[in-house]
Amino acid sequence: MRTQVVDHPLVSHKLTTLRDQDTDSPTFRRLCDELVTLLAYEATREVRVIAADITTPVSPTTGVKLATPKPLVVPILRAGLGMLDGMMRLLPTAEVGFLGMLRNEETLEASTYAERLPEDLSGRQCYVLDPMLATGGTLAAAIRFLTDRGADDITAICLLAAPEGLARLEAGLDGLAAPVTVVTAALDERLNDKGYIVPGLGDAGDRMYGVAH
Repeated sequence: MRTQVVDHPLVSHKLTTLRDQDTDSPTFRRLCDELVTLLAYEATREVRVIAADITTPVSPTTGVKLATPKPLVVPILRAGLGMLDGMMRLLPTAEVGFLGMLRNEETLEASTYAERLPEDLSGRQCYVLDPMLATGGTLAAAIRFLTDRGADDITAICLLAAPEGLARLEAGLDGLAAPVTVVTAALDERLNDKGYIVPGLGDAGDRMYGVAH
């Protein structure tokens, strides 16, 4: 497993405002969208392409286009939805699948409650969107779900990651043949006793969408 922390002043600037407890939901969503596009730029450096012959207004030339099968973007519900637009802005011809993962707040174990994905993902590059890599259980379960269907290259894009989450993710993916890369804006200090990233930014889903009562 490979981990890439994107070191860029604009990434750090936007992340600082995301962390601020006084940032309201509309601003949080907008900044999340912008930050994901910056992370996606780094995450797609190894997206598969093929040669494409074209003619410019001046002369014929050869460029590249996305290979087939197209990349699959998989937001983990619900907070991952807030990252989807930012990802698709950079990769508009990709296909989108959805995966609902629920973490038990007592055991911190993840389970699947919904999915809308192709049955056969053989040969597919998948980009998983999950804002917070905290305990690592949800992301590990999601990646296993995709590789069980044949996905052969996984990149996870996370706003933040905790050291404990990265360690558990790597352990949970031990023996997996498909390469896995985690791209994140920051590697934070630790998890607290409730499984939240410290200093973190709180609950990403609640800050994006509010808390329904």
